[in-house]
Amino acid sequence: MSTTRSVLVEPHRLAGWLFRFEARNGPYTALRAPASPSAGGTVAGVRIVARNGCSAVLAPPLPGGPAPATAPGATPAGAGRSAASAAEVLPDLLSDLVHGVAPDLTVGLLLIRRGGYSVGVARSGQVLSSKTGTRYVQGRTAAGGWSQQRFARRRANQADALVEETAARAAALYRADPPSCLQLGGDRALAESTLAEPVLAAFAGLPQVPFVTVPDPRFAVLKDAARTALAVRITVTDPPDPKA
Repeated sequence: MSTTRSVLVEPHRLAGWLFRFEARNGPYTALRAPASPSAGGTVAGVRIVARNGCSAVLAPPLPGGPAPATAPGATPAGAGRSAASAAEVLPDLLSDLVHGVAPDLTVGLLLIRRGGYSVGVARSGQVLSSKTGTRYVQGRTAAGGWSQQRFARRRANQADALVEETAARAAALYRADPPSCLQLGGDRALAESTLAEPVLAAFAGLPQVPFVTVPDPRFAVLKDAARTALAVRITVTDPPDPKA
């Protein structure tokens, strides 16, 4: 049975990643990957398959970009090339995969989970401004009857207060330095509720990079999200185990 794993590779490291993929798995061919739904649009990426059966699907950071210009069919990469020449093997793959994604694109970051948030604005992988805070939201309970209803109302009010505070903090940062796209993360339902707040209406329609699941959104987590926000999403499937 084949195993699958995902990695985030920043655009300037993509050529090196392809070189190492080839060194481990042998020459590969490249094909257009079928478009798949993603936040804010449709993602069309690239699928590479190595001689040993290992494959990888590379998805662009932002949805709606053009499919790679590399023609469907075999496009072999020669073995033993250097990292510098990996880009020469499939130049269209590398350029179209990150089409329209400038390194200095401004990204609005919004990470939220029950009990805390971290929002900010990033450029070139660095956080330019940010705000991180905590707000207590009770966990679920197995209690029943009237007390459970009262608990549920209290919990909902706490979640609403967290969403409202997060939206207000994000809006202030975004107005000062308007982002071109958004990176949401943490708890999907809370993040979507936050973005739906009226104070963020001017930014709700911006393109979104794929949602990220993060631990408690502290500043260190925000910094990591800023670094990888515009990374290429790569899903690697190992070759089948011949003993299986």
